[in-house]
Amino acid sequence: MKRTALLLASLLCSAAATAALAPGTKAPDFTTQASLAGKAFTFTLSEALKKGPVVVYFYPEAFTSGCTVEAHEFAAAAQDFAAAGATVIGLSHDGIEKLQKFSVSECRSKFAVGADADQKIMKAYDAVLKEDPTYSDRTSYVIAPTGEVLIAYTNMDHPREHVTKTLAAVRQWAAAHSR
Repeated sequence: MKRTALLLASLLCSAAATAALAPGTKAPDFTTQASLAGKAFTFTLSEALKKGPVVVYFYPEAFTSGCTVEAHEFAAAAQDFAAAGATVIGLSHDGIEKLQKFSVSECRSKFAVGADADQKIMKAYDAVLKEDPTYSDRTSYVIAPTGEVLIAYTNMDHPREHVTKTLAAVRQWAAAHSR
C-alpha cells in the first residue's frame, strides 16, 4: 500500500505540493449531512471507504462559477469513478437546503455533496481558503479504503484539473488492486 501511495505521489507530484495532508497520512474520519439527487442523508467517510476509495473534494460555495464547472465535470465523470470502484463527495460550508438544490441542478444527481457549515471537516483536511477562512479552498483528496491519503491536489484556478487528477489516481489504485 505504501508503494502505491508513493507511486501516486510521484506521478502527481504537483498535486501534493500545497495540500496539508500528505500522501500516506491517515485521513480524518467525518460524518456530515449530505444530499444526493436532492435527498438528504448522513454520509460517513469510514462507511464509504468499506466500498472502495473515496474522492473528497472541497469547493468554496455552491452555485458560483468555478464550483459549478467543477460539479459539472465530476458529474460527467461519475460513471468513470464508479467503474473504478470510487465514491465521490463534494464538501462546502453551504447548508443542506442549498446543497439539496445544488445536488440536482449542478451535480446532476450523480454524486453527493456534504454540508460543512461549522468548517470542522475543511479544517481537519487543511482546506481552508487563506484569503477568507469562511470558505474552503479548492482541494481534492483521494483516500484509499485503508483511510490513507493517496493524493491531495489544491488549485483554485483550474476546477477541471481536479477531476482529471483524482480520476487518474483512482484508476491507478484500482489497477494495482485488481490482481
